Amino acid sequence: QVQLVESGGGLVQAGGSLRLSCAASGRTLSAYAMGWFRQAPGKEREFVSYITWSGGRTIHADSVKGRFTVSRDNAKNTVYLQMNSLKPEDTAVYYCAAAMSPRELRVTRAYDYWGQGTQVTISS
Repeated sequence: QVQLVESGGGLVQAGGSLRLSCAASGRTLSAYAMGWFRQAPGKEREFVSYITWSGGRTIHADSVKGRFTVSRDNAKNTVYLQMNSLKPEDTAVYYCAAAMSPRELRVTRAYDYWGQGTQVTISS
């Protein structure tokens, strides 16, 4: 079992930055690919970014490419999402997730464990 806890969310103005963290306990994160998803009110959960277990490959959704960066520190059992140039449409609850198999990492069904989410609100 892996327990994931997100932190770092909050309220910022458009153009600002936030850094989300996802801390794991129970098992080392180094065996898992890690993803970030978000869900806005009334919308489905959507893919944001993922990073492979070694950190050698990262993928971002087109909507955040160039603004968000995913990274990981396996020694700290933590994954990060640096979010810059934030826009009101980035407002959502952000979730991190862990996948044992590095396949189809853009979809929610690929992931085995989920955190509880952290709220990100961007004001215009």
